[in-house]
Amino acid sequence: MELIRGRYRYRLAHRYRPEFGGGANVVGEVSSVAELEELLRRHAPVGLADLHEAA
Repeated sequence: MELIRGRYRYRLAHRYRPEFGGGANVVGEVSSVAELEELLRRHAPVGLADLHEAA
């Protein structure tokens, strides 16, 4: 989740390991949890229940 132009946005990105050049490929960006759930359902093998905050 990032603060972009004064609004919080959820960004789904695929991050590449450093040995493969690093960087990230943004798959999608949404503004609500419901939209995030739909984005995950379309592009990832995990759902919201599988996610947890990284410390």
